[in-house]
Amino acid sequence: MHQQPTPPSAAGERPPWSRHEPFATAGARPGTPTTATGPPPPSSAGPRACAPATQGSPPAPAGTRARRPADAPPPRTPPAARPAPQLPPAHTALICVALPGLAISDGQGQLTGQGLDGFYRGGRRLLARCQVRVAGREPLPVQARMTGSDSARFVGTLRASPAAGPDPDVVVERTRHADGTERITLRNAAPRPLRLPVEVSLGTDLAELAAIAAGTAASELPASVHDSGLRWAAADAAACVTANPPPSDALASAGLLRWELDLPPAGTATVELRVRPEGAGPLRPAGHAATSPLAPARATGDDPRVAPLLHSAVADLQALLLRDRAHPADTYLAAGAPWRCGMAPAEALAAARMALPLGTRLASGTLRSLARTQLPRPGPGAGMIPGPRRDSGPHLPPSCTGTEATLLFPVLLAEARRWGLPEQETQELLPAAERCLTWLRSTVGDGSYLHDPYPGGPVRCETQAHAYRAALLGADLLDAYDRPGATELLQWAETLRAAFRADFWVEDRGGGRPAAALAADGRLLPHLSATAVHLLDTGLLGGGRPAPGLLDEVRTEHLARLLGTPAMDAGWGLRSLGAKEAGHNPFGHRSGAVRVHETALAVAGLVAAGHDKEAAGLLEGLLEAAEHFGHRLPEMFAGEQRSAGAAPLPHPAACRPAATAAASVVLLLTALAGIRPDVPARTVTLRPVRSTPLGEINLSGLRVAGAPFAVRISRQGLAVAEEAADGLQLGA
Repeated sequence: MHQQPTPPSAAGERPPWSRHEPFATAGARPGTPTTATGPPPPSSAGPRACAPATQGSPPAPAGTRARRPADAPPPRTPPAARPAPQLPPAHTALICVALPGLAISDGQGQLTGQGLDGFYRGGRRLLARCQVRVAGREPLPVQARMTGSDSARFVGTLRASPAAGPDPDVVVERTRHADGTERITLRNAAPRPLRLPVEVSLGTDLAELAAIAAGTAASELPASVHDSGLRWAAADAAACVTANPPPSDALASAGLLRWELDLPPAGTATVELRVRPEGAGPLRPAGHAATSPLAPARATGDDPRVAPLLHSAVADLQALLLRDRAHPADTYLAAGAPWRCGMAPAEALAAARMALPLGTRLASGTLRSLARTQLPRPGPGAGMIPGPRRDSGPHLPPSCTGTEATLLFPVLLAEARRWGLPEQETQELLPAAERCLTWLRSTVGDGSYLHDPYPGGPVRCETQAHAYRAALLGADLLDAYDRPGATELLQWAETLRAAFRADFWVEDRGGGRPAAALAADGRLLPHLSATAVHLLDTGLLGGGRPAPGLLDEVRTEHLARLLGTPAMDAGWGLRSLGAKEAGHNPFGHRSGAVRVHETALAVAGLVAAGHDKEAAGLLEGLLEAAEHFGHRLPEMFAGEQRSAGAAPLPHPAACRPAATAAASVVLLLTALAGIRPDVPARTVTLRPVRSTPLGEINLSGLRVAGAPFAVRISRQGLAVAEEAADGLQLGA
């Protein structure tokens, strides 16, 4: 039997900044396993990517003590444990994203060099400090807001005239872009001309984002005058800021640029700053390309929240796009900003799957990029897609995201084919999907379950759901191309389903619940968590038919009721761990926080299973939360119980934007519309939610079979396709 990646050591808790998943620098090349780049905890080598098990020295027999050579130095007393580094908060930051570029600041507008402030490219902070003073004073901040996923606007005022009274007579507007551009515009509201001295104080440490997060960034570097601005250099990098118009004075020792600006009444003057790595040209984000892989979907309808929510989601997905460095035609999604601006295989595949209604090009680029990372034959783990370890909450050891990615790969390919992935591309990717499925069958062997991590890891509920879905959709894919192995996959899937129904249900007075996992000693772990929603996510087969689930109809109905209880539904979305479970923490990433991705999967799964009431409750809560977050949903937020007049509590370490959260919006709306394509059969089935929880909805700018697709859902729950590819047969 092939060995699966080894589980991480239980010794040494990961520091808080790495618990969500390790950092990845922007533009990280696919094929390099994502690993943490910050300092490891004292008792561990730090989070490692899941990799095949290797042989090491055998442990000493139990009950014996290892002998120390006579000439060996005495053992050192371990140093006192140091406090974990404090992660800079991200929930109050305005984060402009156009990867590999970032611009991060707080609501004051000034970049102070503290916390995360700065312009970044490729995970390095090019400029940390950019403070503006007009007539010797800082403008009073009056407004800060995002104007797009990649830009923010800051407005401040000041009184420059002694006779102005209480009214400000100068407005200072700053527009900041993720591409490294900032425009500072002064407007004279006084009735007379003004001559205003303007100073911009600049500085940087050229630190890596991981070092900033871990609190190990160095102090500011000395500047030198360069061209029409300033330059900073470290051993491995250099950056410069250029100004237009050129400053009248530049002081390298103080990091100052100065101008004397003349403003007539109602007149304006603008200074533009450009921040770049030395020798680099303008930033060319993948999301700004003329041929974006994502369709410009739009939503309108009775509920005014759906339009801005979908608009922000598509914009965030565009902002998170990255190109494979070795194959620039292939794009994929970074996991999220600011912490995870690189490839995270499981999240990239999950987001691409939910974004299939926006076209199949993102899916194909993601699949091709990850196919190049598969572990080769011969060897343990052959066919697996490496991925980092991930915290699983207080009841289970960390899981291997490589397992999830390997199981998601054939699922995404099979469903992308249903949405219209061209046959040639499907056939080119088929061998990689076959290797994933071969890994699955080889790892399971003669057993019923897939352990994660293997060997010795628990049998997780969600891992069985992923494996079962991969087997069913993978067999369907193999069968469509007359490839061997489909029969064996279906036989194992049937074995898994029978074993799961017998072993994975915890009986109690309330009717029972699915177990979270089977421990290595055979014990059921009964805690109720949001990972159970993966049992509802079965995937689509031919004709728009959902694949059969691991649970029978009665237990699916009971799970639906459990998800709708206050213990799981916080009123804003689904808690990752039930409020009544031991170890519940409303801010815990996987121990009580609301994770948008899981809530969206729950809504879509409940809709597909016909449980509209529970789905509508979770949907309404998530839409209410989105309003409080400016229609830009974060990766997660606190699972505090909703009350009258309250607002959801942000999580200070959540990514925003996050790929899975943004793609979840696409999944939610298309699930309500019930769009189920089968392009190989030239059909699209529409099965909207009859209860119409949002009233009438119009979705346009989608893609099915590579052509525009638009659908309208009436208040009566009837669906009408208003635009579709020629030759597609529509059904209900």
